[in-house]
Amino acid sequence: MAKYINKDTVYEIFPERLEDINKGSFGRILNIAGAKSYVGAAYLSSLSALKIGAGFLTLACPEEIVNPIATLAPEIPFIPLKSSSFSEIEDEFNKSDIISLGCGLSTKDNVKNFVFDILKNKKDNQKFVVDADGINIMAQADFEISLKNSVITPHPKELSRLLKVDMEEILDNKEKYSRIAAKKYDCITVLKGHETIITDGDEIYINKTKTSALAKAGSGDVLTGIISGMAAQGASLLESAISGVFIHGLAGDIAAEDLSAYCVLASDIIDYLPFCINEILSDE
Repeated sequence: MAKYINKDTVYEIFPERLEDINKGSFGRILNIAGAKSYVGAAYLSSLSALKIGAGFLTLACPEEIVNPIATLAPEIPFIPLKSSSFSEIEDEFNKSDIISLGCGLSTKDNVKNFVFDILKNKKDNQKFVVDADGINIMAQADFEISLKNSVITPHPKELSRLLKVDMEEILDNKEKYSRIAAKKYDCITVLKGHETIITDGDEIYINKTKTSALAKAGSGDVLTGIISGMAAQGASLLESAISGVFIHGLAGDIAAEDLSAYCVLASDIIDYLPFCINEILSDE
């Protein structure tokens, strides 16, 4: 029996903000994202993780897009990727609490090999959030992938590529194929769309916050950042997926009330996160 996510569910998950703490208390994220044509994906997935409360995030992205993002978000430190080799990120990879992978990476051959190396070097105890081109590249792997302690966030087309199943079949059996993906990769699956599904392979959770305002480029990048940011603060990966999807949807709902569903941009979802958090944490 599927469980529906509500405000009370997410209230119980939200990490406590104690006063006698520092940025290290709220987790360290390595975000591997972005390409020359997808600067925004790297920016949105990074800023949303910090905005939801993560303490520290490093963005590994192509050297040529560092300056545009740094201008927009001076809070973000960088690993400028010169050759997209694993050695460039290895130190931060080993000391980060969460690694988010895939937003706007592209699927070029050098990037594909880079992602393959990252997946091969993943240890079971490392926590990953994999989205977008990270999933598309996974679908092309000719080696076995285990994503224990990870979340994947495909939309139906990406899940279709990953499981080699027709998309219409996915859409007709969303719960079934979400579970199959979770069990195949030993991970939590977030199947995005109308009434997003979250599953660990056994339990099914369905999110009821939804608005057409979220049907905009970059919205999924924001979701990746929110889930990563919740996990960095100590929520379990399942809790992070459940709360992240709800928060993302509720922020979209609140933004749409002010701006209309037509006018909400992905960056607006980030701007409305404070209002969303206040609503979740209020006593009303």
